[in-house]
Amino acid sequence: VQLQASGGGLVLAGGSLSLSCTTSGNKFGVNLMSWYRQAPGTQQREFIASITKNHRTNYRDSVKGRFAISRDNAQNTVYLEMNSLKPEDTAVYYCNADQFLSGRWYEYWGQGTLVTVSS
Repeated sequence: VQLQASGGGLVLAGGSLSLSCTTSGNKFGVNLMSWYRQAPGTQQREFIASITKNHRTNYRDSVKGRFAISRDNAQNTVYLEMNSLKPEDTAVYYCNADQFLSGRWYEYWGQGTLVTVSS
């Protein structure tokens, strides 16, 4: 499974950006799709949001009410709509896909897209 993320860029605080991530090579579909981010100068990726194949969502507390995750199963794409952006949202955003196949979970990562929020 390959993941291709896009949509990052530079935005002023209070602005909005939309990210998308398209999967390919997933003949059997992807169960869980998520977004993570890694802030500059940090080593750890932090969970942002996830969505199941049945569109059940989960969010990090700090983005609840500002970010919205969605997916189009037919297009094998997951989206992250980000509103009311803050400078602390600046990070490289990564999409993640988890696939359950033949009794085990497989995890895949996209290449990351940079989001910069200026004050």
